[in-house]
Amino acid sequence: MIADSSRPTASSENSVSNTTEKPAQTHQESRSRTSENGFFVDRNAPTNDGVDLARIESAVRSILSAVGEDPERNGLLETPARVARMYAEMFAGLKSDPGRHLKKVFDEDYDEIVLVSDISFCSMCEHHLLPFTGKAHIAYLPSGKVVGLSKLARVVEEVARRPQVQERLTQTVADLIEDRLSARGVAVVVESTHSCMTMRGVRKPGSMCLTSAMRGIFRDDPKSRAEVLGLIDRAS
Repeated sequence: MIADSSRPTASSENSVSNTTEKPAQTHQESRSRTSENGFFVDRNAPTNDGVDLARIESAVRSILSAVGEDPERNGLLETPARVARMYAEMFAGLKSDPGRHLKKVFDEDYDEIVLVSDISFCSMCEHHLLPFTGKAHIAYLPSGKVVGLSKLARVVEEVARRPQVQERLTQTVADLIEDRLSARGVAVVVESTHSCMTMRGVRKPGSMCLTSAMRGIFRDDPKSRAEVLGLIDRAS
């Protein structure tokens, strides 16, 4: 009796199932780069795990009641929890050392200006707990050591994530770079708009606050200061 060639034999069935079976995972994707929901996780970002979220939620409910709102109405039920998470995020730089980003340096025979401009940031004004947003421009004159450019942006980000005033933010960034890099000169210029000035009080939208901090040769030598400010102005 001739076997029906249209029907696969047991061995051919095994062969088909083997070829269609998905290969087993040989490794798991690194959790240092990807979170469970698939989004990139920045392990260098500041965290503030010690925040008392429940206490913030209670305070927010009290504020809502104090202004005449009903914290139990549907639209506000989850607001206290959202605000608590927001404050934990905005103030994540409170207990961290932003200077840690400047620890790894590279020996480089370069003695001209290094400038990174338009570093965006968002901070929280400590006077009214309203945000101010803007850009920072950082220039330094190396003394045989340079740092990765992204590290300058990380310093700005971390210094900004705490109750802050723009003047202190500007000086803190300049002092960290001067100290950790032993730079011969540091220039930091920050420009931002403040919600406490644009949406309340004097209510002047479009107003801009500009602050600067000069260290080393950029502070002592007018020609060097003019040069670096000219570069910052051209870059921005």
